[in-house]
Amino acid sequence: MRLNYILSDLGIGLKRNLSMTIAVVVTIWVSLSLFGSALLAREQVDLMKGNWYDKIQISVFLCTKDSGGRGCSGTEVTQEQKNRIQQVIETNPDTAPDGVFTESKAQAFESFKKLYKDSPIVSTVTQDQMQESFRVKLKDPQKYQNLVSAVAGLPGVDTVQDLRQYLDPLFKALNGLQVGALIAAGLLLVAALMQISNTIRLAAYARRREIGIMRLVGASNFYIQLPFLLEAVLAALVGAIFACATLWVGVYFVVMQRAQETFRVWQWVGATETFRATLIMVVAGLILAVIPTFLTTRKYLKV
Repeated sequence: MRLNYILSDLGIGLKRNLSMTIAVVVTIWVSLSLFGSALLAREQVDLMKGNWYDKIQISVFLCTKDSGGRGCSGTEVTQEQKNRIQQVIETNPDTAPDGVFTESKAQAFESFKKLYKDSPIVSTVTQDQMQESFRVKLKDPQKYQNLVSAVAGLPGVDTVQDLRQYLDPLFKALNGLQVGALIAAGLLLVAALMQISNTIRLAAYARRREIGIMRLVGASNFYIQLPFLLEAVLAALVGAIFACATLWVGVYFVVMQRAQETFRVWQWVGATETFRATLIMVVAGLILAVIPTFLTTRKYLKV
């Protein structure tokens, strides 16, 4: 009997507020879709950072007779200078164990020929023009300044290159997009929260006499609130389901079908990250439904 009454009241509420309920569903759909996209964007940036930072090496290029670095004097680096540079690198506390690799001129020339195998520039360059270098792996890729400062300017060092200087601006831009997406998603979630509150307030106001009678006959607060709660939860779940479907479709067509095929060198978010994001989205949708419903209907329970 009670279940029938609750379901009947739920149906009446949905019919009375059909347009508002649809508006709530659409708002939750859009806000949770953007929220989920922001979560995946954050996961993607973290994956890219981990992928690239693990591969970051510091390259210490040594002088040739044509080099113009401040550690060069118009002559080739001497064996004594190379030994000193290698000692500084290997004894630096930030250098990873067995993290020093020496690239000779011959190895550099082979790499150059592979890189430019289809270019006429290969025939214009000789092995003697190549630079010897030390490739250094760090214990913590985040801490690179100490080693760069230690070797830059040493006699025999032409230049010190660190990929971070090129990647950091990219990651800063991606972080900015992350923050922007989260702010926009947060604002839309607030809008959804307010819209659910208004919908429940209108529904409770329209049924205030019924609520008063129920209170007079001894109905509990939860029993009175339950139809409103179910109404809000139903709208939130429908919106969340649409949002999750949108996210999965976007990941499938944008990431799996295009990005992964085009940029194979990067690691991309997949099913695991998407599933985790959809769980958070559903929980967020339920929170958006339950909290404003309880807060809004409390006013009409004081009869």
